[in-house]
Amino acid sequence: MAVFVYAENINGVYKKAAFEAVSYAKAIADQAGDTVTAISVNPTDSSDLLYKYGASNVINIKDEGLKNFSAKAFAQAVSEVVNGNIIVFPHTTDASSVAPMLAVMKNFSLITNVLAAPESTSPFQVKRRAFSGKGFMHAKAEGTGVIITVSQNAFGIKENPVSGSEEVKNLSVANEDTKVVSHEQSSGKLDLKEAEIVVSAGRGLKGPENWGMIEDLANVLGAATACSKPVSDIGWRPHTEHVGQTGKAISPNLYIAVGISGAIQHLAGVNSSKTIVVINSDPEAPFFKSADYGVVGDAFQIIPALTEKIKAIKG
Repeated sequence: MAVFVYAENINGVYKKAAFEAVSYAKAIADQAGDTVTAISVNPTDSSDLLYKYGASNVINIKDEGLKNFSAKAFAQAVSEVVNGNIIVFPHTTDASSVAPMLAVMKNFSLITNVLAAPESTSPFQVKRRAFSGKGFMHAKAEGTGVIITVSQNAFGIKENPVSGSEEVKNLSVANEDTKVVSHEQSSGKLDLKEAEIVVSAGRGLKGPENWGMIEDLANVLGAATACSKPVSDIGWRPHTEHVGQTGKAISPNLYIAVGISGAIQHLAGVNSSKTIVVINSDPEAPFFKSADYGVVGDAFQIIPALTEKIKAIKG
C-alpha cells in the first residue's frame, strides 16, 4: 500500500501545508506498514525539509512548462509519476483543484477536508468536515485507490525524521489551457489559510482608518488579519482578507472576531477554528452563540488595552 503526498510549493519554496500533508501521509504509512513518497513540482527548497517530516522518497518534477500553475497540467504531471493507491494533498486552493482532476484521471475515490488520521486503511475510512464546516462525517473510500485533502491546521506538523532519497523526473507536460497575463504576489504577510492565529474585524470598526489597532494586535500575536465580506465589498480591506462562505475558509488555532455580527455566511468560513473569541458591543450579536469566549464592550477601548497587555507579558 504505497503512500504518496503532494508537497506544494510557491516559487519553489515549500508551504507550511506541505509539511502538514507529509506528516499526515507518514501517519498513514505507519498505520499501513509502508513508506512515504513526496512529489513536488519545480521545487528549489532542499528535500531535507521533507525527510524531516517522514518522506523517505522525494520525486522532484522538473518542467519549464509548469512554471505557471494549471490544475489540469499539474494533475497530468503528478499522474505520470505516482504509482500508489493512497495520495495525500493539502487542502489549499491550488492543491484542492489538482486533487479532483487527478482522481478522475486515476479513477480513484476523493475525500476532501480530512480532519484526523484514518480510522482504517482497508477499507480507507476517515473523519472529514461537511456542510460548510457545520458538521462531520465518516467517509469510506471504495475502489482501487483514494485521494484525500487534509484540512489546514487540523492534523498539525509533526517531525518524524527519516533517511531519504531524491529522484528528479524531467517532464514536458502540455500547458496550453492557461495563459498568465500578470502575476502579483503579496509579501511580508502571513498566509491567511496557514496562519495559526487570525485577528478579523467587521463593520463595527466604522471605517478603514481604524484598522491600525487590528494590525497592531495581529503583529504582537504573530497573527494574520482578516475581515468580513461587507468590509471587503465596500473597499475597506482587500478581498484577499475576506473570510466566510464566499471568501476563504480557515481553521486557525485561535480566531479573534472584532465588531463582526456573525452571520451564517461568515461562520461557514471560520467555524472550524479551534478557539473563537468574539468582541462586540452588542450582547445580542449572533456570533456569541458560536464563540468559546465572548467579550461585550467597546472594541476601541478593548483592543488597544489588550495589545498593550500582551506586549507587557511578552516583555
